[in-house]
Amino acid sequence: MKLNPHILIVDDEPRMRDLLHRAITSWGHKASVARSGEEALRVIQQEPPNIILLDLNLPAMSGLEFLERVRETHPATEIIILTGFGDLDAAKKAIHLDVVEFLTKPAHLGELEQALDRARKRLEETTAPAAIAPLPPALPPDLPPATTLDALEREHILTALARNNGNRSATATELGISLRTLYYRLNEYQKQGFHID
Repeated sequence: MKLNPHILIVDDEPRMRDLLHRAITSWGHKASVARSGEEALRVIQQEPPNIILLDLNLPAMSGLEFLERVRETHPATEIIILTGFGDLDAAKKAIHLDVVEFLTKPAHLGELEQALDRARKRLEETTAPAAIAPLPPALPPDLPPATTLDALEREHILTALARNNGNRSATATELGISLRTLYYRLNEYQKQGFHID
């Protein structure tokens, strides 16, 4: 399922905020804006975004403080840093806080579009339903239910043998036992009256 994310732009420069809002909405995304970290936190409470485009150099609360708060309350939100304030320590901390991308201004719109695409893909991976584990194959019909440890081991070995279509080498490998041990066990089961293919 292709997600159309809601993007929150957090930037204190009106011209940059307006430019980013126009670009992002022209790409077909829903976008909101905030001038500060405090305003952005209020927006998030009303309508949590999927992706935040964040400037680090904000008035009052810094972009990194805001990022830490978002990680505490909305850990699944994807965050892209877009800042003119790009020092190494800030970049390291942002990476530690699992941002999608750390872009420095002036960034090309193509770079921003790629970062948004990466963020959207990460969101889709986290919201995709988990793959359903396949059911184990049915037991061979002539096996009685296991009631002892020996019977459980026998059931396990014979089920693996059936799953491998009687291939002894593949069965021994799957079970993590030697071929000699497998032959010994199968011989014992035949003596007990079990049919071995």
